[in-house]
Amino acid sequence: MTSIHRRRLLAAAGCFGAAHWARAQPAAFPSRPLKLLVGFAPGGAVDIIARALGQQIAPGLGQPVVIENKPGAGTNIALRALIDSAPDGHTLMLTANSIAANPTLYQPAPFDMARDFTPIALIGRVPVVLAANAQSGLDSIAKLISTSKAAPKSVNYGSPGNGSTPHLALELFQRAAGIQLNHVPYKGGAPALNDVIAGHLQTVAVNALEVQPHVKAGKLRVLAVLSEQRSPIFPDVPTIAESGFAGFEASVWYGVVGPAGVPQPVVAKLHAEVQKALAAPEVRERLISAGGEVLPGPVERLTALLASERARYDKLIREARIQPD
Repeated sequence: MTSIHRRRLLAAAGCFGAAHWARAQPAAFPSRPLKLLVGFAPGGAVDIIARALGQQIAPGLGQPVVIENKPGAGTNIALRALIDSAPDGHTLMLTANSIAANPTLYQPAPFDMARDFTPIALIGRVPVVLAANAQSGLDSIAKLISTSKAAPKSVNYGSPGNGSTPHLALELFQRAAGIQLNHVPYKGGAPALNDVIAGHLQTVAVNALEVQPHVKAGKLRVLAVLSEQRSPIFPDVPTIAESGFAGFEASVWYGVVGPAGVPQPVVAKLHAEVQKALAAPEVRERLISAGGEVLPGPVERLTALLASERARYDKLIREARIQPD
């Protein structure tokens, strides 16, 4: 072999080795803008929190975070889009309780929560509240219970829909209190609130953010917040535990998840940026102004919550035979 041929072979081998090494290395993350899916229309609590979160994590990641709203089917449309996305960390979702409830609520199950998703970080929670028309005569949980026990299903309550978090919360409360309320499902919290304000229904179950302006206007009265501690936006309203139901808690919680198979280094990087965001005043203020709280912590905190909520909702939905809208 001539020296020229030898040099050519060594050069070719070097090029091949370099190309093979480059292919073997994972691409730098993130390499393009991220998408943060939201399973609700713009303007709602989840959308507001997602936008605040996206703005905070973008600088640390060095890429913009685009909020993509995919409402419909109880968030199943957005969840399916996440499942079908590449597991490289560039597509995420700010999800809520529906990810734990939908595998039982919808049949056949639209997904397997443990198999199809990668937990990234828990964000926070906002309590469900039970509110009444200010002129209804229902001024406390005790009054609601005594009225309902005297005449089962005489008290109506509206919710954002069958299988929604407030609906499931009130199903749990009825079982704990030993009462029967008459559920009236709506296509969202706003129309349910409007009918309670108009006097067509006595009570409504929604998250604290939605009911706040109507309480300030004197049109609604919050009977209880279904959380462990009193709400900062309703400091004078008792918790459901203070009303005689210790250990009972029902909140809308939020967490960031990715599709199954997101590499651990990517999970770690995303989780670290979310933790920084949760310490930012802008994100904390968004949740606190909604009556909620920020919940920083390890990935395992979200993993454990998903598992416990999945078991709780599965039992409730089967026993109460709840059907989606």
